Amino acid sequence: MSLRRSGPVLAVLLLLGTSPARADDQPVPSTRLFSFADDAIFESSGLVDRGDVVYTIDDSGDDAVVYGVDPGSGRTLSRTTYADSVEDVEALAPGAGGTVWAGDIGDNLHRRDDVSVYRVTPDGGDQRAPRYRLRYPDGPHDAETLLVHPRTGQVLVVSKSVFGGTVYAAPRRLDAGRDNRLRAFARVGGLVTDGTFFPDGRHVLLRTYGTASVYTFPAFELVGTVRLPAQPQGEGISVGTDGRVLVSSEGVHSDVLRVRLPASLTASPVPSAPTGPTPDAAPPAPVPDRPQPSRDWLDWLEIGAVGAVVGAAAWVTARTARPR
Repeated sequence: MSLRRSGPVLAVLLLLGTSPARADDQPVPSTRLFSFADDAIFESSGLVDRGDVVYTIDDSGDDAVVYGVDPGSGRTLSRTTYADSVEDVEALAPGAGGTVWAGDIGDNLHRRDDVSVYRVTPDGGDQRAPRYRLRYPDGPHDAETLLVHPRTGQVLVVSKSVFGGTVYAAPRRLDAGRDNRLRAFARVGGLVTDGTFFPDGRHVLLRTYGTASVYTFPAFELVGTVRLPAQPQGEGISVGTDGRVLVSSEGVHSDVLRVRLPASLTASPVPSAPTGPTPDAAPPAPVPDRPQPSRDWLDWLEIGAVGAVVGAAAWVTARTARPR
């Protein structure tokens, strides 16, 4: 999602959306791997790292295109068109057999009756990729994170909200002929902009604009959170099969950074010398039935909080601009 806000408002909103890393934490070490050379890649919102090629997508109403980029030079190697049109593609996830999953799951105004995911073969041509419609059990949500389990292929969507995200699981077998009903089963931190499974399938990496957090799967227990290096608008994150972690940002010719997570987070998720295939993760357990606050109440609460932030920022701006 593009955020074109005034400086004070954006700064406060980003602070609201970060996970619980201490304010005095230093960003994790990073190096620039490459910069996007293609002017068409102006809002990189998702990443898939295949080693010799990195795939990305634009968000905010761009065409249905997956870009394959050379990580050595940043130049575009392929452009794969997978649908006639899309509404708001926000996420990309690695799939089996060299495929990638594109998530048309953005819904800033909470108006979409259903969202869609596409299983794309990034061959550089035009194709009509299989499309699967997903429907939330509790009304529309905005989301920018699509997860696909590396062993089972199960699709999960993480909603994006100031007050925390919900992890929704799709049926193990998706049906292209009807709506596939999602089910909620876990809660995570707020304003999640992207995420991915680690290769072991037992851990998940989720990012906000300024932090990255490792969770266990399927319990989604928080292992730890780190601060990411500053980016214009950090959105994408990926984990390669060798454990390489990359992060991207919106903006033309933006940098893709390789970040080094602490050993305390990576020792378990990414074994240095795996000896064999890991067992499939158990299916997520459904959330126990309990009274849920109404969607309208949550919407008004979120709007009120953001309004308070905007008002406070406007007051600060007025005070600093007043003649002395």
